[in-house]
Amino acid sequence: MGQAREVTDRLTAAMGSKDKEALARCYAADAVAYTPDKGELRGRDAITSHLFAYWEAMEDVRYEHTAKYEAGDVAINEGVVVGTNTGPLRMPSSETLPATGKTLRIRSCDVTTVKDGEITSHHFYFDQLEFLGQLGLMRELSSQ
Repeated sequence: MGQAREVTDRLTAAMGSKDKEALARCYAADAVAYTPDKGELRGRDAITSHLFAYWEAMEDVRYEHTAKYEAGDVAINEGVVVGTNTGPLRMPSSETLPATGKTLRIRSCDVTTVKDGEITSHHFYFDQLEFLGQLGLMRELSSQ
């Protein structure tokens, strides 16, 4: 196992235990993350705050791995994010929606680049329409 896998596994463990400090230590101070919902996030604090908001919205959130890869300084995790929306959810528009009580199972993929034992780049991929649809937050489109 290389450094990229070791650091990314540490990140996943910190997310699973909801340890914000351990999570922050996985990222370089000037790390950049790219997300489907918030776009580009710059800096360790911005990234960890973004992830912490999901913990607040889904107290029981967990990640189920389906595959792990590593090539040089890059690690890739494929899996499913599972959780129940029991807390307020911050939307990309900055508005906050009340909890829906619905359970999510969203496919996701994370690509991290690691340098000197810290994540310098993190690309998050998930389907926002699937996310909103499973929460019941999308209006049904009608052909009428």
